[in-house]
Amino acid sequence: MLFSDIFKKDKLRLEDITINYKHGGKGKALLLIHGYPQTHTMWHKVANELSKFYYVICPDLRGYGDSSKPKGLENHQNYSKKTMAKDMIELMKYLGFDEFFVAGHDRGARVTHRLCLDYPENILKACVMDIAPTYHMFQNTDQNFATGYYHWFFLIQPDELPETMIAQNPTYYLKEKLKRWSDKAISFENKFDKEAIKEYIRCFDKDSIHATCEDYRAAATIDMKDDKKNTDKKVETPLLILWGEKGFINKTYNVLKVWEEYASNVSGKTLDCGHFLPEEKPKEVIKELKIFFK
Repeated sequence: MLFSDIFKKDKLRLEDITINYKHGGKGKALLLIHGYPQTHTMWHKVANELSKFYYVICPDLRGYGDSSKPKGLENHQNYSKKTMAKDMIELMKYLGFDEFFVAGHDRGARVTHRLCLDYPENILKACVMDIAPTYHMFQNTDQNFATGYYHWFFLIQPDELPETMIAQNPTYYLKEKLKRWSDKAISFENKFDKEAIKEYIRCFDKDSIHATCEDYRAAATIDMKDDKKNTDKKVETPLLILWGEKGFINKTYNVLKVWEEYASNVSGKTLDCGHFLPEEKPKEVIKELKIFFK
């Protein structure tokens, strides 16, 4: 069992979708938001320990896990980060939390960034893991970025091109992503729990493949428009940046310097791992979050 008995599984019906989530613990609320191509299960190595100090909520984003996976709209608005952030706010208010801590990894970190911009009164402190801001990355695209993050440009292609290709062997595609982005010096089995992998594969069905492509299509279109509107608006929420020393982000950007252009109160550090910090270095993630959210 990946999550301890303290965690309860629930679903919340919103206006147009259902959000699946696990929650449990004690203390101030801590929202943990997963990334691609995973589900809330990615937090299993840190959630149990954190639940001793915080009331932990681990949702599946719309389009992922056991949450609803609606067909993308023509303008991809139903997968914009503004929409995903609103989902999270509605979930937290339903659970009775008007103020909370939040940590996001990968796509979840991009939702976390939008939460800080749109709902600063609700966010006590925030942590983003292994990303640079979407707007900065697209505005500074070069051959290195296009090669390392080729999926950003593959998944946004129209006419269900990526959906059709990924569907030929979704298990291979998902595992390849986990292997490619993690520390190659450590065996796959020593980084990722077998039960967690089974969950990722189970949830990576036809509808999720489409929905996650829509997530990336939104990033390249409507999210860029929304981010451009906020280029003069810095995040004022205290922001912790954690990223993998052996990952693409660390090799490509001066991470803290970039984030200082987007936020006023930034701190952070690298961890000795690849992209998947909560699974590759769970003890270190727990330590840093406890210090920051104290």
